[in-house]
Amino acid sequence: MKLSEICGRLSVEYTGDEIEISGLNALSDADKSEVSFLEKPKYASQLSGTRAAAVFITQEMASKLPESTIALIVEEPYITLAKASAFFAPKRLENSGDAPSIGEASVVEPGAYIAAGAQIGQGCHIMPGVFIGNNVRVGDNTVLYPNVTIYRDCEIGNDCIIHAGTVIGSDGFGFATTKTGEHVKIYQNGNVVIEDDVEIGANTTIDRAVFSSTVIKKGARIDNLVQIGHNCVIGEYSVLVSQVGLAGSSRLGRNVVMGGQSATAGHLEIAPFTTIAARGGVTKSVKAPGLYGGFPLMEHKRWLKLQGLLSRLLKK
Repeated sequence: MKLSEICGRLSVEYTGDEIEISGLNALSDADKSEVSFLEKPKYASQLSGTRAAAVFITQEMASKLPESTIALIVEEPYITLAKASAFFAPKRLENSGDAPSIGEASVVEPGAYIAAGAQIGQGCHIMPGVFIGNNVRVGDNTVLYPNVTIYRDCEIGNDCIIHAGTVIGSDGFGFATTKTGEHVKIYQNGNVVIEDDVEIGANTTIDRAVFSSTVIKKGARIDNLVQIGHNCVIGEYSVLVSQVGLAGSSRLGRNVVMGGQSATAGHLEIAPFTTIAARGGVTKSVKAPGLYGGFPLMEHKRWLKLQGLLSRLLKK
């Protein structure tokens, strides 16, 4: 879309040059054909380095933008971005386009649906009830069990196993709330990328990114009934046990282990080779590898001592 058209549809004042906009992106990742936003002052340090063509921003923060970036002055940048995201949302399902391609020795059972533009590698097994959306790419020797759903534009690597009922690429839980309490949907226009040798249990959900990709890296093992939010990154060979919940933009390093029913708040990092015990609640980034547990999170040995102290107090 032309930037002038975007601004016109949003009732945002703009009288500059005509610029072609390809989409929306985060401040740190946007290029000269994309629009971004700044809502919270704590991210203002990213303004000086952004390469975005334009940024939805308040009048107070506009002076911090580089000269090459256009300031689109609005009262509520996050709300404006949410409205703009709808302009770039692809169609849910397209029947036109290239016929899906199926690699040599792959088996697609009756009852599976493969949309236009999808590519299935060699030696795959696609079982009944599987839905594969437009432009999905599935690598070689991957098994999709019954009723797996893979939304459009997602990527699955080689030698993966995805068990029944799992959903890859559903919308992240994203919305902006107005001053009067209405929720404006933020369209999730990214995708999910699952690298090679990943196994995912039954009835797990992995949300697509708002921008860019939610990424499950090589060798990860994900149990049944796990929820992974938008824009998360799961490091190589990490293990997520049943009922783990990761809020959006959580980043797990290599070989992180999360016990059953443990969870993270959003926008934090967990150091490589860290273990979070069952029901551990991660509310801040974990910078040093180790074994942690409890809520609020602490070193596991300390948490065990605390439980012992509490038990003795209750006996008095």
